[in-house]
Amino acid sequence: MKRPAPKTLHRYTNLAATIHMLRSRTITLLNPGTWDDRNDAYFMAEYKRLQKLKTLLALCFADVQETYHHWRVFSYGTDGARIEFDRNKLLATVATDHHVTARAVQYRKIAELNDDVALNVDDLPFLKRDPFRHENEFRIIFADRQNTSTARDIAIDIGCIRRITLSPWMARPLADSVIASLKEIEGCEHLRVYRSTLIDNEKWQSLASHAR
Repeated sequence: MKRPAPKTLHRYTNLAATIHMLRSRTITLLNPGTWDDRNDAYFMAEYKRLQKLKTLLALCFADVQETYHHWRVFSYGTDGARIEFDRNKLLATVATDHHVTARAVQYRKIAELNDDVALNVDDLPFLKRDPFRHENEFRIIFADRQNTSTARDIAIDIGCIRRITLSPWMARPLADSVIASLKEIEGCEHLRVYRSTLIDNEKWQSLASHAR
């Protein structure tokens, strides 16, 4: 699988979350209890219990270039969006909060782990089953033993964002208006915003005419 351009992280989300991020200049970490992967949610819950935390929140990124899998699973539909962050700038920002930990997710097979192999409790938020390995996930977590909260906003600079890509399922006639609207947000006029051509790329399609 093609690896991402150096020093980038990608967040697959929707337009509502994208607009909130641009207007508030924040990224928002949320409760992992509702995650679709119940194994993942359980590991997070056990980490919270074992560490005696009152709050455990998370935000997930893809550490890999654009794939159909990521769009279909995490940002499916016309309002999907993919935010490409400058990795170093983003991680330098979150590192200023001592409640935050950021790490790449490790993927393990059940056969590699059994009752005789004790997991490190600090690894629990960053472990997933091997069948999920193509996600190439990178995760930021917020852990607090003193206070209870359902969300955590971390302030960022717009300069952390390298580009925003709109859903490949967004109708072409709508894309220009959405792009213009995002650029009208204060401080975002120079943002690079595009519509993905992953599933409908004219240059790729033109190659068929040269077949012999």
